[in-house]
Amino acid sequence: MASIKNLKKDIQYVIEDIIDECLSKDPKKADKAQKIIDDSLDIFDGLIAKIYQKGVENKKAHFSAINEEFEKEANALLDRANKL
Repeated sequence: MASIKNLKKDIQYVIEDIIDECLSKDPKKADKAQKIIDDSLDIFDGLIAKIYQKGVENKKAHFSAINEEFEKEANALLDRANKL
């Protein structure tokens, strides 16, 4: 992981892309797309909160765990968005 700044940017860009993908889907599936958007925003908020968490003993392990969680959650959201 290069930096915390890049991690925050990556999270923001990927979540924005997922939201854009959901918004470009068929309007008949708006309810399902809205659920994915809501979940995306919840995941974004949770990851950013973990980035700003104070009192972390092992910062390298902490941010590596955040990065792994981000990749897992983003892949799951993309799979859901692609199934719409």
